[in-house]
This record gives sequence, structure tokens and C-alpha cells, in this order.
Amino acid sequence: MPNIEKLAEELVGLTVLEVNELSNVLKDKYGIEPAAAAVAVAAAPAAGAAEASAEQAKSEYDVVLKDAGAQKVAVIKAVKDITNLGLGEAKALVDGAPKTILEKAKTEEAEEAKKKLEEAGATVELT
Repeated sequence: MPNIEKLAEELVGLTVLEVNELSNVLKDKYGIEPAAAAVAVAAAPAAGAAEASAEQAKSEYDVVLKDAGAQKVAVIKAVKDITNLGLGEAKALVDGAPKTILEKAKTEEAEEAKKKLEEAGATVELT
């Protein structure tokens, strides 16, 4: 009889991908639908692994203008283009830095906005 505690430790240490693979093996080879077990094992990884997984899975970002830099006019134009705000509103955002320029932007949109702002001379952070 296998050591149950050792088996439990191994199951808890599995990554999400490994749990998925285990689920497929149990289903394909043994005809077992391990839905409840897979959920329990997937919920059990250490906090550090869960946080790393959450970072990898993040698909929305806030684009935060940290500093306008020396080319303030270029940054205002970039903010205006990115946000579709009027010139006065874009200037107010830039003058109030650090400010969030976009909220919950998709990864691609956030990266593009960051690139435009940095090319204009701004310091930008994705959160």
C-alpha cells in the first residue's frame, strides 16, 4: 500500500499544468472523471506559486503615467491620442502625474500605450 501522506504531498505540489495532465491521464487511461479532485489539488499550491500563476494569467493592466519627462507637449499629444480626450483634459492628466491614463486595458492595448508614451519621453508603469 502506498504511503498516503507522501502521495498527498506530491499532489499538493503539482502545478496547474500538471494537475491538468493528471486529469487527462485519469480520464483517458482509467475512465475516471476527476473534476472534484482536480479542483481541490489546483486550489492547494503554495501562495508563491499561486501569485506567480496569477501574474502570468493577468490580461488587463492600468497604464500609469509616472512622469511626463522633458517633452511634456509630446506626452500631452500622446495622452490625447491614447485616451481620445480633449487637449485640455489630456494636459490636466499629464500635469497631475502620477495619473492612471487607461484602466483595465487589454495587454496589447496597454503595451501599445506604454510604448507611445515612452517614445514621447514619459515614464510609464503597467500595474
